[in-house]
Amino acid sequence: MTSKFLRFFAPFVKVTPEIKAPQREVSFKEKFIWTAVVLIIYLIMSNIPMYGVQLEESADYFYWLRVILASNRGTLTELGIGPIVTAGLIMQLLQGSKLINVNMADPYDRSMFSGSQKVLAMFLTVFNIIAYLMGGAFGPVNQLGIMNIVFIFLQLFFAGIIIILMDELLQKGWGLGSGVSLFIAAGVAGQIFWNAFSFIQGPDGLPRGIVIAFFTALFDGNPDTDVGAIFLRGETQLPSILGGITTVIIFLVVIWFESTRVEIPLQYRGYRGFKGKYPMKLLYVSNIPVILVNALYANFLFFGQIIWNFHQGSNFFLSLIGTFESSEAAGTPGGYLTPTGGLMYYLSPPQGIAALLADPFRGVIYLGIFIILCIYLGRVWVEVSGLAPRDVAGQILDSGMQIPGFRSSEKIIERILKRYIPTLVILNGMIIAVLSFFADSLGALTSGTGLLIAIGITHQYAETISKELAAAQYPGMRGMLGLD
Repeated sequence: MTSKFLRFFAPFVKVTPEIKAPQREVSFKEKFIWTAVVLIIYLIMSNIPMYGVQLEESADYFYWLRVILASNRGTLTELGIGPIVTAGLIMQLLQGSKLINVNMADPYDRSMFSGSQKVLAMFLTVFNIIAYLMGGAFGPVNQLGIMNIVFIFLQLFFAGIIIILMDELLQKGWGLGSGVSLFIAAGVAGQIFWNAFSFIQGPDGLPRGIVIAFFTALFDGNPDTDVGAIFLRGETQLPSILGGITTVIIFLVVIWFESTRVEIPLQYRGYRGFKGKYPMKLLYVSNIPVILVNALYANFLFFGQIIWNFHQGSNFFLSLIGTFESSEAAGTPGGYLTPTGGLMYYLSPPQGIAALLADPFRGVIYLGIFIILCIYLGRVWVEVSGLAPRDVAGQILDSGMQIPGFRSSEKIIERILKRYIPTLVILNGMIIAVLSFFADSLGALTSGTGLLIAIGITHQYAETISKELAAAQYPGMRGMLGLD
């Protein structure tokens, strides 16, 4: 029976626009074209500035959320994928914690669950727009005027609906992967490309892009701009050779970890000789913990900035929460606030090797808290997302398999899985926390969180494309590959 929570959304689900699932098999070529079209539309929206905003007179309170939200300040993608991710996280937590009763085997319950998630994303879009306007993210409210406020609201609302529908288009089977993953990966890739190949001149007289700066320093013959001068570039906060090397190394390390698996042998209960394996990745929950921790940090920083703007250092006890100074955001008008003291200072990573060497104590505290939170939130996510030992044990038995040498009992299989899964979750949290920390501290070409997320998404897309190509060549393997 459908829960009251889902029935509440039923009237809204009926009137919301919907992308119908394909009634035929969609070829790989067609999926690729639809994915490319969605990506191009999103990139165009990311470069269309909104009408009526006054960014020069405001600070970007959401600067630290941009990578996770795949958003671009002052454009139609100002909200990015925030409403979609938040709605999905809320629904996932409600279902995983059994606060709502959803039978995913029932087509009606399943459609109501996905429809309710889409409606919730639209509600959150409206809520976020109002919060942005009231918070002065587009300039002081009393200076915007009623007409500008209405125009900003309508622009962001319709842009938000388009983003939600593009994500649904891919998830319904018309494209590859999901819109959320595609938009995040595209945003991070764009940031890396900008920091690698930008021709715009930096404060040190060399191009901002480290690749262009390297060849410029190599061949211009100026002793003040030799290659050694751009190895760190610490004082200017520009992309450096060390940051480029760090980016490549972390990419290779994460790909290796993503490909490393712990395999538990299985056999079919009804057929002798038919054996299989249950693979568990070393990064068991992938990048989910680092995403959750950084989202938590970003929200703390947001409220810390609001409090700081309220008292500006006049209250000693409020200053313990955090003190900030204004910084200029490269390539965009206005600026953002950087933590310089208080609790918020220790909840933000050192940006570059110079910042780490200037205050290593801060780096140690940040990394310790970061690791603990990644492990804890990783455990929470395992419990609510169906990855816990008891859930996996049930899935193994439901598939008609068992572990050789043990009775076909859910409790016994769960006990065996408990030898592996908790350890994998701890290792997962420690590995991604350390990698994210060093990516930020060594000046990678994008943020540590963004780099880890993009690498994980790229790896997933590579696996998806290889499966689609295999299924296109051998249609009978679609079920075995999990594509039906």
